[in-house]
Amino acid sequence: MKKFRILVATLCAALMCVCVLGACSSTSTTQSSTSQNASDGFKSNIMFCGSTSLYPIMSSLASSFTDTNATWDKVDSSFPKDNVSIYVAPGGSGVGVSALKDGTCDYGMVARTLSDSEKQTLGDYTEYQVAKDALTVSVNAQNPLCDIVDNLDTDTIRAIFDGDLTTWNQVDPSLPDQKIQVYIRDLSGGAYEVFQKTIMGDKEVTSSATQSASMTELATNIANNPWAIGYAGYGAYTKANKSGAVLHAFKVNGVEPTVDTIKDGSYTIQRPVMFVGKGTPTDSEQAFINYVFSQKGYDVVEANGYIPAFTPGTVETSK
Repeated sequence: MKKFRILVATLCAALMCVCVLGACSSTSTTQSSTSQNASDGFKSNIMFCGSTSLYPIMSSLASSFTDTNATWDKVDSSFPKDNVSIYVAPGGSGVGVSALKDGTCDYGMVARTLSDSEKQTLGDYTEYQVAKDALTVSVNAQNPLCDIVDNLDTDTIRAIFDGDLTTWNQVDPSLPDQKIQVYIRDLSGGAYEVFQKTIMGDKEVTSSATQSASMTELATNIANNPWAIGYAGYGAYTKANKSGAVLHAFKVNGVEPTVDTIKDGSYTIQRPVMFVGKGTPTDSEQAFINYVFSQKGYDVVEANGYIPAFTPGTVETSK
């Protein structure tokens, strides 16, 4: 039996039942293991929790890291011969920040900027930016609107998402009288807050919008509904279109979402994808962080459709 464990949970906040190589572990076991060896400055178990956008990247890296290093002495001969356990649990950016604040995880995964109140609450924290992402205003690639316009301004997008426009012929009279199906991330997701801030302002998204538990699910929902519209993350959008165009992204205020426009900030509906920690990392934590920011981490970020926010070998941090 392999000597490492990787946690996969559907709700990080609850930390109920976790998958440990096919077996389940209780909440109390998980919480005690995340603090193991904290007193002597070394942690054999490390817990990441939060953003569903960062989750596939971190879970992939946790898996490859532990595949290579079953015990910590394989990482560094000065480390003890303890089992390597990297736990990665999705739950949403807000959940990640709350879990970090409460001490139920070591690092909170976040796909948005931290609010001023969160910064104040966390105190001595460090941001580790892994990728850049943007929210594409996307429809099903079969939607006839794709052949009519290539740009949507903020006012039109807001009117669609707040329910002022409810049918596609209200967007353009040449389109059929089909109901607009709005898809969004659930309210705990970082994408919801980013879209609210950059597009909606003081308007609320229509209560008839369908919430999606992850960005991958949101992109899939749009791809499966010819009359859908939603704010699919650039990473999810890129992955969905990998084998052929199933989603179509519009320019927003005349700017197309591309690698260049996301990097230079001219495409404004964008966000950082990062994890956040408190205090100074332990030696074991730093070893895994270095792995995340290695060439392997860079390749995994790109494979998931995101734009790496670092040069391999350089840990990108900010306070």
